[in-house]
Amino acid sequence: MNEYFPPDTSATAKCAAQVAETLAANHRVTVLAGRPSYDPTERHPRYQIRREMRGNLVVERVGSTDYPRFQMKRRVSNYLTYLSLAVPRALAIRSDVVLAMTDPPIEGIAGALVARLTGRPFVYNIRDLYPDMAVGGSIVRPGSFTARWEALHRRALRSATRVIVLGEDMRDRIIAKGVDAARVVVSRDGITIPLELPSPENSVAREIRGHSRFVLVHAGNLGFYGAWQTLIQAVRALENEGVGLVFVGEGAMKPQVEEMAAGSNAIRFLPFRPASEIPLVLSSGDMHVVTVKRGLEGVVVPSKLYPTLAAGRPVLGVAPEESDVVRIVRRSGCGLSADPDDPNTVVEALRGVLHNSEHLGNMGLRARETAFSYDRVKQLKIFATAIEEAARE
Repeated sequence: MNEYFPPDTSATAKCAAQVAETLAANHRVTVLAGRPSYDPTERHPRYQIRREMRGNLVVERVGSTDYPRFQMKRRVSNYLTYLSLAVPRALAIRSDVVLAMTDPPIEGIAGALVARLTGRPFVYNIRDLYPDMAVGGSIVRPGSFTARWEALHRRALRSATRVIVLGEDMRDRIIAKGVDAARVVVSRDGITIPLELPSPENSVAREIRGHSRFVLVHAGNLGFYGAWQTLIQAVRALENEGVGLVFVGEGAMKPQVEEMAAGSNAIRFLPFRPASEIPLVLSSGDMHVVTVKRGLEGVVVPSKLYPTLAAGRPVLGVAPEESDVVRIVRRSGCGLSADPDDPNTVVEALRGVLHNSEHLGNMGLRARETAFSYDRVKQLKIFATAIEEAARE
């Protein structure tokens, strides 16, 4: 159960497709999705239900509304119509396991309900941790509504035979909510590791680097979870030392981040590049930034870390010590870390490598070596094994 599935282009849609295809190699799989609405590559006409069969994989789409994702109030209609149609349909399907992801944000609660009413084991794959994420991102205010939401969510978690999470920090949060540690499995957003890396001397890299001597790159979504103010203040302090910061991408926080950076010639904003050029973007920076603001470690686990490692680029983790990114950086030596609340720690970390190309090169080599631990095939095998164990139990 997940509202988004290709031709939706969200991260959960892509993950759901990878999981479904992996499981379909040995099992019959039914995906319950809604009409495409998340920047889809194609739109569907109205229907009550639509079935697509691909060998062992059946994709059933219920006729939810399909308002664009940036129309937030109308997007709630997509959530509600999807759930009102998908839950009854799920109850009618004879299954061995119910797997729910986190689109919409109460999908896990709905999946737990279906599993309980049908007497099936429940597997909960948490992509973003709600309601923690909604409260931490100031999307909703804490109160009686969020308290009730949290209570229902904890009940869903406790009913799950397996809870599959994206990182060790998220695992810690789930265990703290009263879930047995033996039932929590870490399966990360794995990557396909390229055998060859592009030359850093390419037109995309030259455009991104501009005239800065040392370039930090943040390639990806500019969401509410980043320590943007800390990062920008640090780069302003290093501007006269030739440090530049380039944001490649879009996101809900982009206007605010642009306002924070106003007046600085060292900070630039570029749009997303086509998928074919992502390897060139990753080859461009001296270091790549992965950031999580304090309080959201384990609520959001940025998947952009793994392609950065695969590209052999050093990582600057501006995030709390408990976050997955800092744990991986410290464990592998693939980069540097800094306090998301203290720009001075970012400045000190960067000054230590501005004139040390050998140290940067060694961190890049360790990044590339570390990437093989997060190979997509390995991570999907962990995911599939968790579901098979749930079915046997």
